[in-house]
Amino acid sequence: MALRWYTTVIDAHDIEGLGRWWAETLGWQVVYEADAETVPAEQWGQVGPGLVFVPVPEAKTVKNRLHLDLAPHTSDDRDAEIARMLERGAALVDVGQPADASFTVLSDPEGNEFCVLSARDR
Repeated sequence: MALRWYTTVIDAHDIEGLGRWWAETLGWQVVYEADAETVPAEQWGQVGPGLVFVPVPEAKTVKNRLHLDLAPHTSDDRDAEIARMLERGAALVDVGQPADASFTVLSDPEGNEFCVLSARDR
């Protein structure tokens, strides 16, 4: 028997703010909010993989051991997408990637690293 990947849980100080930031970044909507979690998804009832933001008291202190890779469609302007995220609170991050990397490393407003890959057809 195999298990199904259901969701990825992300610790955050401001679960509502960070959940909404990621919803906007991915073109999703916040489908559920409570004191203990904020859930953005493409649509209500989406069956994973998804994201859930849960509250924690401590701040992030080291590089993530797991990160998300995002890829724009070939019809999208990758640089404009990166600029839009930077304007909304993302930051460029150096995690030791090579200068000629085909991806850009960013962090969300709470410091969680993620990558924007080169454009893809799917």
